Amino acid sequence: MNINFNLGQRYRYPSRRSVVFGNCGMVATASQLAAGAGMDMLKAGGNAVDAAIATAICLTVVEPVSNGIGSDAFAIIWMKDHLYGLNSSGFAPGAISADIVRGMGHTEMPIRGWLPVTVPGAPAAWRELSRRFGRLPFRKLFEPAIGYARYGYAISPFVAHEWEQERKALSVYAEDPAFSGWFDTFLNAGRAPRPGEIVRLKDHADTLEEIAESETAALYAGCIADIIDAFARETGGYLRKEDLSAWNPEWVDPVSINYRGYDVWELPPNGHGIVPLMALNILKGYDFTERDTVETLHRQFEAMKLAYADGKKYITEPSCMTRTVEELLSDRYAEERRSLIGETAREPEAGDPRCGGTVYLSTADGEGNMVSFIQSNYNYFGSGIVIPGTGIALQDRGANFSLDENHDNCLAPRKRTYHTIIPGFLTKEGRAVGPFGVMGGFMQPQGHLQVITNTLDFGMNPQEALDCPRWQWVGGKSFQVERGFDPYLVEQLRKRGHDIIIKDDLQGFGRGEMIWRNEEGVLMGATEPRADGTVAAW
Repeated sequence: MNINFNLGQRYRYPSRRSVVFGNCGMVATASQLAAGAGMDMLKAGGNAVDAAIATAICLTVVEPVSNGIGSDAFAIIWMKDHLYGLNSSGFAPGAISADIVRGMGHTEMPIRGWLPVTVPGAPAAWRELSRRFGRLPFRKLFEPAIGYARYGYAISPFVAHEWEQERKALSVYAEDPAFSGWFDTFLNAGRAPRPGEIVRLKDHADTLEEIAESETAALYAGCIADIIDAFARETGGYLRKEDLSAWNPEWVDPVSINYRGYDVWELPPNGHGIVPLMALNILKGYDFTERDTVETLHRQFEAMKLAYADGKKYITEPSCMTRTVEELLSDRYAEERRSLIGETAREPEAGDPRCGGTVYLSTADGEGNMVSFIQSNYNYFGSGIVIPGTGIALQDRGANFSLDENHDNCLAPRKRTYHTIIPGFLTKEGRAVGPFGVMGGFMQPQGHLQVITNTLDFGMNPQEALDCPRWQWVGGKSFQVERGFDPYLVEQLRKRGHDIIIKDDLQGFGRGEMIWRNEEGVLMGATEPRADGTVAAW
């Protein structure tokens, strides 16, 4: 089961971080405070699921830019040698439709305001995971988050930067009553917090206490649901109490493809986890010996474009998909798509298989259980709608709906949209290797592909797999690359017809975490060098 990692000196991609080792437990995420919350649960006798839930709840307080109580969540759980999947993405309100949105003059879904708001799924995910697999009392999992929200925490540099960027972006809505809750909740005297300042979110604390004590009933059927309903009616929103009470998370079977002898697992639609699987299915027909060559990158670029073209055409609520997961992940279809890759870049088009702002965390315990968990507002601070007096920032996940009646992903009442957040997991011969994820909207499948090929094709250890320069397809033949890319490779890729854009900053290339377990049970953890992050080990 062991991957041939380079565990000694990293040879090309220097980082201030090193692989972290542990054997009794591990939590890897973007916040030291949230990782500590998860570790507290492990040391209190909890398991990997308890640690994941406590970490996720804490992240809604210490990184509210990227996720919150109004987010969605997905999870892959390895528990007692079996893999489980949880899809906790909310559906659109029952009172909204594509006709209504088009009637307002929109040709595509907006990203702010009430129109893209869907039912929040994250709190229900915490509840479902705790009830099925948790060991500690549900209320205890909230204690670190409630403490930070009520008594304060020092904000980290990355979060402070993104908070300020959102202040600028949302300033155009300052006079809109629907957005009043955001300004009252997240600004102090009209400004965003600065790095190192103490942030207190007392409304969050009160709401989390209500959710904990009621095991989420207050949010989905009780007093908080009433408040959400009333504010929506008052300010032109479509979300109603009956939407909240009618929705439930879904337990699903993860799907996989075999790549280099390892099984790479993702969740099935409505998330786009099958996109990296489709791309890896295409790439497994090639032999790669070096990462930093024009041929390797060209084939990765083309495979990613082809997979994304199919994903954007077909992925939505499973009952509305006109092509099945089995068709899209078949070896025969992968071979057909692979045959389209030539020597030069091409415009991506969907095929027909019938014819041929987010937070991620990984946890592990000393008993062999592991969790891959992700939750997200979608855009930073989501829709910008914050329910006054609650701290609940509602996500804008509905922005991914199409308004084209002929599209699989067209907006409809109580339908789930194409979803970008995806947790990943790796196994070999029925044994867990571990959880991995790279957050960041449409970068996520691309990040998954890159860390898996870095690991399985090029033998990188977890930290090096995250450290090395990334690329991102942004449409057509255009790719963004990080400034660490070899200038010679950039020149040669341009000669192949790729439009290469060099970005000087690291934003937009995703933020990831990984935990691998070797045959001796030793845990190896890594976290993203592009942002705040930590690996807590025991």
